[in-house]
Amino acid sequence: MKLGIVGLPNVGKSTLFNSLTKAGAESANYPFCTIDPNVGVVTVPDERLNVLGEMYHTRKIVPAVIEFVDIAGLVKGASKGEGLGNQFLANIREVDAIVHVVRCFEDSNIVHVDGSINPLRDIETINLELIFSDLEILERRIAKTTKMSRNDKTAAKELEFLNRVKDHLEENKLAKTFQTDNEDEEAWLAEYNLLTAKPVIFAANVSEDDLPDDGASNEGVRAVREYAGQEDCRVFVVCAQIEQEIAELDDEEKKMFLEDLGLEESGLEKLIKASYSLLGLISYLTAGEPEVRAWTIKKGTKAPQAAGKIHSDFERGFIRAEIVSYSDLMACGTHAAAKEKGLVRLEGKEYVVQDGDIILFRFNV
Repeated sequence: MKLGIVGLPNVGKSTLFNSLTKAGAESANYPFCTIDPNVGVVTVPDERLNVLGEMYHTRKIVPAVIEFVDIAGLVKGASKGEGLGNQFLANIREVDAIVHVVRCFEDSNIVHVDGSINPLRDIETINLELIFSDLEILERRIAKTTKMSRNDKTAAKELEFLNRVKDHLEENKLAKTFQTDNEDEEAWLAEYNLLTAKPVIFAANVSEDDLPDDGASNEGVRAVREYAGQEDCRVFVVCAQIEQEIAELDDEEKKMFLEDLGLEESGLEKLIKASYSLLGLISYLTAGEPEVRAWTIKKGTKAPQAAGKIHSDFERGFIRAEIVSYSDLMACGTHAAAKEKGLVRLEGKEYVVQDGDIILFRFNV
């Protein structure tokens, strides 16, 4: 999974990125301190892996990972080359979802590019730049498809579809709110890889004082939550400054620090939960003495396709899957005890993998 972190300059974007990834990338109190997109890989916290590691006396634990891309702060006119131009909009096209950092804190020492704190205005600024960039993509596609449509009925249908999507965007609406009529239109829309079709998670960046009630008393956070509810987005509240402070602590120190603040989880954990929920992802597990590993798949994935995440041969030669749920295994204490109680099942090609399934795949190529 790859997430692109975007936002206006000086909203705490790079501070949050550095804290999440411990990447040590530059951040400063001036616009465009991020020149090239910084990339960091973060492991997904999963307590189940350590428990299984002890149970199986494993030699290696491999968690799932998320790749974060910190993209230069966007400003009005970015799609037309303002600031650092639309080269950075191209970087966003490669991600699975967008994490939009929105400033919801006051600090006279940190300048805001528009001179005041207004989360909804900031969101609108970014959305417009994404829409303008998408319109350029569509206009190029329309020009190409127009030529083809003279002798091609499929191209003619696509041209009509392209113009409908273009009209939708020109009303300042996002591509993800566009209603397709059939599978062909769904495929075309996916092929265009429009920025405004991507899922969005808003990171409401607040001061430390707003953390205990999860931003409930912060007017800006309330506005972001209301907007996100209308657009089918996720919101999580974070204090980038606090995340920076806990980034270098070990797990025990981090836990104590968060407890002192009255918090149950870090910003990274909130973001990962929001990301998995938004993208419809789950993790299944493989366990043994050589290795315990988490594998990320889409909800609804069937056993052969889940096996293909490990190796294409597993999917091609899939026979069956031996499965025990993590909760059943923990209740029984050992794999042998779970098997005795009939909780270890053999499943075939139509089985839909569930979060926390511990799977051994049988295959023959």
